[in-house]
Amino acid sequence: MPSTNTIDKHSEFARCLECNKVSTFAAFHWLALAFKDMARAPILSLIYGIVFTLIPLAIVYFAVFTDSYLVVLPASVAFALIGPVFAVGLYDVAWELEKGHTPTLSHSLKSMFRNPVGEWGFAILLMVIMIIWMRLAAIVHALYPSHANPTFEELSAFLTLGTIIGGILLVTVFAISAFTPQIMMERRVDIMTAVMSSMNAVKTNFSAMIVWSACIFILVALGFVTGATGFIVIMPLLSYASWHGYIAVIKTKKARSYE
Repeated sequence: MPSTNTIDKHSEFARCLECNKVSTFAAFHWLALAFKDMARAPILSLIYGIVFTLIPLAIVYFAVFTDSYLVVLPASVAFALIGPVFAVGLYDVAWELEKGHTPTLSHSLKSMFRNPVGEWGFAILLMVIMIIWMRLAAIVHALYPSHANPTFEELSAFLTLGTIIGGILLVTVFAISAFTPQIMMERRVDIMTAVMSSMNAVKTNFSAMIVWSACIFILVALGFVTGATGFIVIMPLLSYASWHGYIAVIKTKKARSYE
């Protein structure tokens, strides 16, 4: 018979952390706090903002100006792999400010290896999902009519299947990524615990997450409209707001009332 300690140890794997219920429009408060974080750590925000901006700029440049769209897939996969890891550095900046400390670049970089198995494992998980998404998109594209000027009826199968697959994958990615990186950084838990806790928190705060996802979509779209240069401000802003959202939603080690 296994010992009690063994049972307790294994019971901690893939558990679901408790979450709070926040107001529908809590995301606007998170964004307001994020603006304050940017004002308190402008240099670090700028450094990470430039990193996040250079990658989309490189993708746009190689795809549009060199007319070589083959680079989009590997470049996008690379961005999906390192993006969440760099976001952890910004979470650390927000966390340090919250604790009343002065954030530093070296401390934020070290946070990327605070839970290396979980953080890099999650980045790889997102990369795999992205590759599957692109492969499915290629399969769906086979349904596109082969002749010019197709009618709406001829496009219906292509549009319907593409919308269903894209919608399911988009919701899935949002649900598993909303709070997973933050949980793994603060709690140092396994990836399954973080993913399950994130999905439960999104389900519990469904209306608030709709508003938050809309904010993300609008800001990211604005970043691309500005030729990716807007990401210098947008990516640090979203990362800081994500941290404040995590503190508000997930019941952390230090309980707080935070909307």
